[in-house]
Amino acid sequence: MAILSIQSHVAYGYVGNRSATFPLQRLGHDVWPVNTVQFSNHSGYGRWRGQVFEPSHVADVVGGIVERGVLAQCQAVLSGYMGDAATGAVILDTVAQVRAANPRALYCCDPVMGDVGRGIFVRPGIPEFMRERAVPAADIITPNQFELEYLTGRTIRTLEDALAAASAVRELGPKVVLVTSLQREGTAPGTIEMLAATQSGAWLVLTPLLPIQPPPNGAGDAVAALFLSHLLRGRDAGEALGETAASIFGIFSATHAAGARELQLIAAQEELVAPTRRFAVERVA
Repeated sequence: MAILSIQSHVAYGYVGNRSATFPLQRLGHDVWPVNTVQFSNHSGYGRWRGQVFEPSHVADVVGGIVERGVLAQCQAVLSGYMGDAATGAVILDTVAQVRAANPRALYCCDPVMGDVGRGIFVRPGIPEFMRERAVPAADIITPNQFELEYLTGRTIRTLEDALAAASAVRELGPKVVLVTSLQREGTAPGTIEMLAATQSGAWLVLTPLLPIQPPPNGAGDAVAALFLSHLLRGRDAGEALGETAASIFGIFSATHAAGARELQLIAAQEELVAPTRRFAVERVA
Protein backbone atom coordinates (compact mmCIF):
# COMPACT_ATOMS: atom_id res chain seq x y z
CA MET A 1 0.00 0.00 0.00
CA ALA A 2 1.26 3.44 -0.89
CA ILE A 3 1.17 6.26 1.68
CA LEU A 4 1.93 9.90 0.90
CA SER A 5 3.55 11.36 4.01
CA ILE A 6 3.86 15.16 4.21
CA GLN A 7 5.80 16.39 7.23
CA SER A 8 9.17 17.58 8.49
CA HIS A 9 12.57 16.04 7.83
CA VAL A 10 15.80 16.06 9.80
CA ALA A 11 19.21 14.80 8.71
CA TYR A 12 20.12 13.66 12.22
CA GLY A 13 17.65 11.95 14.52
CA TYR A 14 14.09 10.74 14.19
CA VAL A 15 11.17 13.13 13.97
CA GLY A 16 8.61 13.80 11.25
CA ASN A 17 9.17 11.80 8.10
CA ARG A 18 12.34 10.32 9.57
CA SER A 19 10.23 8.88 12.38
CA ALA A 20 7.30 7.78 10.19
CA THR A 21 8.79 6.53 6.94
CA PHE A 22 10.93 3.64 8.17
CA PRO A 23 8.24 2.10 10.43
CA LEU A 24 5.77 2.25 7.55
CA GLN A 25 8.28 0.67 5.18
CA ARG A 26 9.17 -2.01 7.73
CA LEU A 27 5.47 -2.85 7.90
CA GLY A 28 5.32 -3.27 4.15
CA HIS A 29 4.13 0.08 2.85
CA ASP A 30 5.49 2.06 -0.08
CA VAL A 31 6.02 5.58 1.32
CA TRP A 32 6.17 8.76 -0.73
CA PRO A 33 7.75 11.28 1.69
CA VAL A 34 7.30 14.99 0.97
CA ASN A 35 9.17 17.26 3.36
CA THR A 36 7.78 20.51 4.75
CA VAL A 37 11.12 21.47 6.32
CA GLN A 38 14.67 20.21 6.18
CA PHE A 39 16.64 20.73 9.36
CA SER A 40 19.96 19.36 10.58
CA ASN A 41 18.22 18.09 13.75
CA HIS A 42 15.00 18.68 15.64
CA SER A 43 14.48 21.91 17.53
CA GLY A 44 14.56 20.19 20.93
CA TYR A 45 18.34 20.53 20.87
CA GLY A 46 17.97 24.30 21.03
CA ARG A 47 20.03 24.91 17.91
CA TRP A 48 19.60 23.65 14.37
CA ARG A 49 20.26 24.58 10.77
CA GLY A 50 18.13 24.35 7.68
CA GLN A 51 14.94 25.90 6.46
CA VAL A 52 11.18 25.73 6.35
CA PHE A 53 10.18 25.13 2.74
CA GLU A 54 7.87 27.55 1.00
CA PRO A 55 4.37 26.18 0.35
CA SER A 56 5.11 26.51 -3.37
CA HIS A 57 8.02 24.08 -2.97
CA VAL A 58 5.80 21.48 -1.29
CA ALA A 59 3.14 21.96 -3.98
CA ASP A 60 5.77 21.58 -6.70
CA VAL A 61 7.00 18.27 -5.30
CA VAL A 62 3.43 16.99 -4.99
CA GLY A 63 2.77 18.19 -8.53
CA GLY A 64 5.61 16.04 -9.78
CA ILE A 65 4.03 13.00 -8.13
CA VAL A 66 0.68 13.88 -9.72
CA GLU A 67 2.39 14.00 -13.12
CA ARG A 68 3.47 10.39 -12.69
CA GLY A 69 -0.21 9.40 -12.77
CA VAL A 70 0.05 7.32 -9.61
CA LEU A 71 -2.41 8.97 -7.19
CA ALA A 72 -4.94 6.17 -7.65
CA GLN A 73 -2.39 3.86 -5.99
CA CYS A 74 -2.26 6.02 -2.86
CA GLN A 75 -4.18 4.49 0.04
CA ALA A 76 -3.62 7.28 2.55
CA VAL A 77 -2.18 10.73 3.15
CA LEU A 78 -0.37 11.27 6.46
CA SER A 79 0.46 14.79 7.61
CA GLY A 80 2.39 16.02 10.62
CA TYR A 81 4.47 19.14 11.34
CA MET A 82 3.55 21.69 8.69
CA GLY A 83 6.08 24.46 9.30
CA ASP A 84 3.70 27.13 8.03
CA ALA A 85 -0.09 27.51 7.93
CA ALA A 86 0.01 28.16 4.19
CA THR A 87 1.57 24.73 3.74
CA GLY A 88 -1.55 23.30 5.33
CA ALA A 89 -3.62 24.53 2.41
CA VAL A 90 -1.27 22.68 0.06
CA ILE A 91 -1.71 19.51 2.12
CA LEU A 92 -5.51 19.74 2.00
CA ASP A 93 -5.38 20.34 -1.76
CA THR A 94 -3.22 17.22 -2.03
CA VAL A 95 -5.74 15.25 0.02
CA ALA A 96 -8.50 16.38 -2.33
CA GLN A 97 -6.50 15.27 -5.36
CA VAL A 98 -5.77 11.87 -3.82
CA ARG A 99 -9.43 11.36 -2.88
CA ALA A 100 -10.49 12.29 -6.41
CA ALA A 101 -8.17 9.59 -7.77
CA ASN A 102 -8.98 7.04 -5.04
CA PRO A 103 -12.21 7.76 -3.12
CA ARG A 104 -11.31 5.12 -0.53
CA ALA A 105 -8.07 6.85 0.46
CA LEU A 106 -7.79 7.97 4.07
CA TYR A 107 -6.39 11.19 5.48
CA CYS A 108 -4.60 10.82 8.82
CA CYS A 109 -3.75 14.17 10.40
CA ASP A 110 -1.35 14.38 13.31
CA PRO A 111 -2.28 17.89 14.52
CA VAL A 112 1.18 18.87 15.72
CA MET A 113 0.82 22.08 17.71
CA GLY A 114 2.17 21.71 21.23
CA ASP A 115 2.45 19.60 24.35
CA VAL A 116 2.08 19.67 28.11
CA GLY A 117 4.87 21.72 29.66
CA ARG A 118 5.83 23.35 26.36
CA GLY A 119 2.56 24.88 25.28
CA ILE A 120 2.11 25.86 21.63
CA PHE A 121 5.41 25.54 19.78
CA VAL A 122 4.39 26.03 16.14
CA ARG A 123 4.15 29.22 14.08
CA PRO A 124 1.16 31.54 14.52
CA GLY A 125 -1.82 30.52 12.44
CA ILE A 126 -1.12 26.79 12.51
CA PRO A 127 -3.27 25.97 15.59
CA GLU A 128 -6.24 27.81 14.09
CA PHE A 129 -5.71 26.08 10.75
CA MET A 130 -5.62 22.70 12.46
CA ARG A 131 -8.85 23.30 14.34
CA GLU A 132 -10.79 25.01 11.56
CA ARG A 133 -9.63 23.20 8.42
CA ALA A 134 -7.26 20.25 8.82
CA VAL A 135 -9.06 18.32 11.55
CA PRO A 136 -12.51 18.64 9.90
CA ALA A 137 -11.02 17.28 6.65
CA ALA A 138 -9.38 14.26 8.30
CA ASP A 139 -10.62 10.70 8.65
CA ILE A 140 -8.18 9.97 11.48
CA ILE A 141 -6.49 12.35 13.93
CA THR A 142 -3.78 11.56 16.47
CA PRO A 143 -3.56 14.44 18.98
CA ASN A 144 -1.77 14.30 22.29
CA GLN A 145 -3.76 15.33 25.37
CA PHE A 146 -2.70 18.99 25.13
CA GLU A 147 -3.72 19.16 21.47
CA LEU A 148 -7.08 17.50 22.13
CA GLU A 149 -7.78 20.04 24.85
CA TYR A 150 -6.96 22.87 22.46
CA LEU A 151 -9.09 21.45 19.65
CA THR A 152 -12.14 21.05 21.88
CA GLY A 153 -11.68 23.84 24.44
CA ARG A 154 -12.05 21.23 27.18
CA THR A 155 -9.87 20.36 30.17
CA ILE A 156 -9.16 16.65 30.55
CA ARG A 157 -8.73 15.34 34.07
CA THR A 158 -10.70 12.08 34.04
CA LEU A 159 -11.45 9.27 31.63
CA GLU A 160 -14.95 10.68 31.22
CA ASP A 161 -13.41 14.04 30.25
CA ALA A 162 -11.22 12.32 27.67
CA LEU A 163 -14.12 10.38 26.19
CA ALA A 164 -16.25 13.51 26.01
CA ALA A 165 -13.42 15.44 24.31
CA ALA A 166 -12.87 12.63 21.81
CA SER A 167 -16.59 12.65 21.02
CA ALA A 168 -16.59 16.42 20.63
CA VAL A 169 -13.66 16.44 18.23
CA ARG A 170 -15.25 13.67 16.16
CA GLU A 171 -18.20 15.98 15.66
CA LEU A 172 -15.83 18.22 13.71
CA GLY A 173 -15.33 15.49 11.10
CA PRO A 174 -12.80 12.75 11.97
CA LYS A 175 -14.15 9.22 12.33
CA VAL A 176 -11.26 7.92 14.43
CA VAL A 177 -9.38 9.69 17.23
CA LEU A 178 -6.21 8.38 18.84
CA VAL A 179 -5.11 10.28 21.96
CA THR A 180 -1.42 9.47 21.99
CA SER A 181 -0.57 10.41 25.58
CA LEU A 182 -3.19 10.49 28.31
CA GLN A 183 -2.41 11.16 31.95
CA ARG A 184 -5.52 11.52 34.10
CA GLU A 185 -6.58 11.43 37.72
CA GLY A 186 -6.33 7.96 39.20
CA THR A 187 -3.72 6.66 36.77
CA ALA A 188 -0.97 4.78 38.57
CA PRO A 189 2.33 6.68 38.88
CA GLY A 190 4.90 5.69 36.31
CA THR A 191 2.33 4.81 33.65
CA ILE A 192 0.81 6.46 30.62
CA GLU A 193 -2.25 5.66 28.53
CA MET A 194 -3.44 5.92 24.95
CA LEU A 195 -7.10 6.15 24.00
CA ALA A 196 -8.69 5.27 20.66
CA ALA A 197 -12.27 6.38 20.02
CA THR A 198 -14.71 5.85 17.16
CA GLN A 199 -18.47 6.04 16.74
CA SER A 200 -18.71 2.34 17.58
CA GLY A 201 -16.61 2.35 20.75
CA ALA A 202 -13.52 3.45 22.66
CA TRP A 203 -10.49 1.53 23.86
CA LEU A 204 -7.78 2.28 26.42
CA VAL A 205 -4.30 0.84 26.85
CA LEU A 206 -1.87 1.48 29.71
CA THR A 207 1.90 1.04 29.49
CA PRO A 208 4.83 1.87 31.77
CA LEU A 209 6.20 5.40 31.42
CA LEU A 210 9.92 4.88 31.10
CA PRO A 211 12.17 7.48 32.80
CA ILE A 212 13.85 8.81 29.65
CA GLN A 213 15.12 12.37 30.10
CA PRO A 214 14.70 14.35 28.03
CA PRO A 215 11.76 12.48 26.49
CA PRO A 216 12.59 11.55 22.89
CA ASN A 217 11.08 13.72 20.19
CA GLY A 218 9.31 12.01 17.31
CA ALA A 219 7.35 9.44 19.30
CA GLY A 220 4.03 10.95 18.26
CA ASP A 221 5.10 10.87 14.61
CA ALA A 222 5.94 7.16 14.87
CA VAL A 223 2.70 6.40 16.74
CA ALA A 224 0.58 8.11 14.07
CA ALA A 225 2.33 6.11 11.35
CA LEU A 226 1.96 2.80 13.20
CA PHE A 227 -1.71 3.37 13.99
CA LEU A 228 -2.49 4.31 10.38
CA SER A 229 -0.64 1.25 9.12
CA HIS A 230 -2.65 -1.12 11.29
CA LEU A 231 -5.94 0.49 10.30
CA LEU A 232 -5.01 0.14 6.63
CA ARG A 233 -4.31 -3.54 7.27
CA GLY A 234 -7.94 -3.98 8.32
CA ARG A 235 -7.62 -3.94 12.09
CA ASP A 236 -10.29 -2.12 14.09
CA ALA A 237 -9.32 0.83 16.28
CA GLY A 238 -8.91 -1.30 19.41
CA GLU A 239 -6.65 -3.82 17.68
CA ALA A 240 -4.64 -1.04 16.02
CA LEU A 241 -4.24 0.61 19.42
CA GLY A 242 -2.86 -2.58 20.97
CA GLU A 243 -0.38 -3.16 18.15
CA THR A 244 0.76 0.46 18.21
CA ALA A 245 1.23 0.53 21.99
CA ALA A 246 3.27 -2.68 21.93
CA SER A 247 5.60 -1.46 19.19
CA ILE A 248 6.21 2.02 20.56
CA PHE A 249 6.88 0.63 24.03
CA GLY A 250 9.45 -1.72 22.50
CA ILE A 251 11.13 1.21 20.76
CA PHE A 252 11.09 3.23 23.99
CA SER A 253 12.56 0.31 25.92
CA ALA A 254 15.45 0.02 23.49
CA THR A 255 15.97 3.78 23.61
CA HIS A 256 16.06 3.72 27.41
CA ALA A 257 18.44 0.75 27.50
CA ALA A 258 20.79 2.50 25.10
CA GLY A 259 20.74 5.72 27.13
CA ALA A 260 19.94 7.50 23.87
CA ARG A 261 18.08 10.71 23.18
CA GLU A 262 16.90 9.66 19.73
CA LEU A 263 14.39 6.87 19.16
CA GLN A 264 16.17 3.60 18.40
CA LEU A 265 14.01 2.80 15.38
CA ILE A 266 16.71 0.99 13.45
CA ALA A 267 18.28 -0.98 16.30
CA ALA A 268 14.86 -2.07 17.59
CA GLN A 269 13.12 -2.50 14.24
CA GLU A 270 11.85 -5.99 15.09
CA GLU A 271 9.61 -4.33 17.66
CA LEU A 272 7.71 -2.79 14.75
CA VAL A 273 6.68 -6.16 13.33
CA ALA A 274 6.89 -8.54 16.31
CA PRO A 275 6.72 -6.62 19.62
CA THR A 276 8.37 -8.30 22.59
CA ARG A 277 5.73 -7.22 25.09
CA ARG A 278 2.00 -6.70 24.67
CA PHE A 279 -0.53 -4.89 26.81
CA ALA A 280 -4.20 -5.42 27.61
CA VAL A 281 -6.59 -3.21 25.66
CA GLU A 282 -9.72 -2.36 27.63
CA ARG A 283 -12.96 -1.36 25.99
CA VAL A 284 -14.22 1.70 27.90
CA ALA A 285 -17.22 2.79 25.78
